Amino acid sequence: MKSDGRGNDGELVRRLLMEGYGYAPELIYRVRGNHRKVYAYRPCRLRVSDIGRRGVYFGRIESDGIRLTVEGSFLVGPKATKNVVELDDDRARRYLSGEGVEVDRDAEGWVILKWRSYYLGSSKVKNGRLLNYVPKERRLRLTKV
Repeated sequence: MKSDGRGNDGELVRRLLMEGYGYAPELIYRVRGNHRKVYAYRPCRLRVSDIGRRGVYFGRIESDGIRLTVEGSFLVGPKATKNVVELDDDRARRYLSGEGVEVDRDAEGWVILKWRSYYLGSSKVKNGRLLNYVPKERRLRLTKV
């Protein structure tokens, strides 16, 4: 039986978002596949051929929370009340190039990354450092000055 996004999938995702970030957008959530990828969307009257792939890739359910994609972090970040880590220009540049960067020791677990008014996705803080989840094909290539 498929969930309508308001049942088990939706409840699980909303609970993880509230626990982790203090905010859960009013969306329909579907969890798919062995990797527990979360897709999110809003109902729409526009008739589109439905091949079972509704929604934007929003995040992934991990054993200890939910890891948001860049798109997911843009949807949750502006209203998140906790676990948002703001990066200065240098740390944002280094993180986006694939490095793990240092953060406040108070942060631990899954966090949303923010640089200026942009949300960069999410990362896990472990021992005061961000674990890097930027895919290799999306990393910045920094040149030495």
